[in-house]
Amino acid sequence: MSFEPLPSLHGRVAVITGGKGAIGFASAERLAALGARIVSLDRSDCAATQARLDALPQAPHASWHLALQASVTDSASLGQAAQAIQEKTGRCDILINSAGFTKSVPANDLEDLDDALFDAIVQSNLRGVFATVRAFAPLLKASGDGLIVNVSSIAGFTGTGSNLAYVAAKAGVDVLTQSLAKVLAPHVRVLAISPGVVDSGFVPGRGADFNAKAAATIPLQRVGTVQDIASAIEACATTMRFATGTRFVIDGGRSL
Repeated sequence: MSFEPLPSLHGRVAVITGGKGAIGFASAERLAALGARIVSLDRSDCAATQARLDALPQAPHASWHLALQASVTDSASLGQAAQAIQEKTGRCDILINSAGFTKSVPANDLEDLDDALFDAIVQSNLRGVFATVRAFAPLLKASGDGLIVNVSSIAGFTGTGSNLAYVAAKAGVDVLTQSLAKVLAPHVRVLAISPGVVDSGFVPGRGADFNAKAAATIPLQRVGTVQDIASAIEACATTMRFATGTRFVIDGGRSL
């Protein structure tokens, strides 16, 4: 593995879970512009996602991006996706774990955060990260210069977020990032990106009013954009190459 900055990602394959989501697709756009071949893993709407991928820049002699159906809560489907990517590309160099979901539940409302919702949030946001890494670890190791970027949240270390299950899941992602960085070194680097409030529609019910109130409390005076997060993910792949096992906080200072 070389730790020199990379001016392009030509010849590299980037797999993105939740690739049709706001952060996932913004990351796909940036990595594709640098020459990477994109594989988007989503639970549904593969045809629509494929149409969006087809409009992205395509490197010479690698004129395709691919949408595959797989769920991070279904390990069998992840294994099938990894096998399909192995057969079609022979490699995976970058894995971006951006799939997940949440729901607003006040922290003091312990009853509304029932077992089913708690388990579903943890399965999607934490176990799904581990299951995806497990499925793609052989390909990433074989790359010799593999990268995993886990999309976490400042909720994981501030203890404040959309609900307590989400807070716990993202704290788990942060620790898992540290552990995996040691386990998979030296051939695979593992990093986490921790956004604050992002104007993406990820949290149902949060819109312009919530964002305006949040912006007033943020030192840089606005909420994040998906491009803020995608640009940090791009930097993990191209310039911050001697980093592993850590998180980069991209929140405008909200967590200060």
